[in-house]
Amino acid sequence: HGAAELDEIGTEALPRRTPAPAWLPPAKGEEGDFCLRSSDCAAGLCCARHFWSKICKPVLREGQVCTRHRRKGTHGLEIFQRCQCAEGLACRLQREHGPADASRLHTCQRH
Repeated sequence: HGAAELDEIGTEALPRRTPAPAWLPPAKGEEGDFCLRSSDCAAGLCCARHFWSKICKPVLREGQVCTRHRRKGTHGLEIFQRCQCAEGLACRLQREHGPADASRLHTCQRH
């Protein structure tokens, strides 16, 4: 009889976990969180490959190095993907003062 009373007291003392209400949107992933698609990440982040998984990474800002893909489908072969340039920016060959083709670096630039 004494053990049954302890069980009842023990379960009453533990806080009960309730699931989040269906109307509450799930939390978006922050930088470095695992993801499956960009919609899993918070604003200003995209879902990109990092080694053999995918994590939320920051969308690129003006002046940051970006990746131009010559052939369609090559983006999936990278093990360290970068996000796309932010809205209003395009990934273009960096303009430098010097010999032509001195730098093959692409950066996010205003249209």
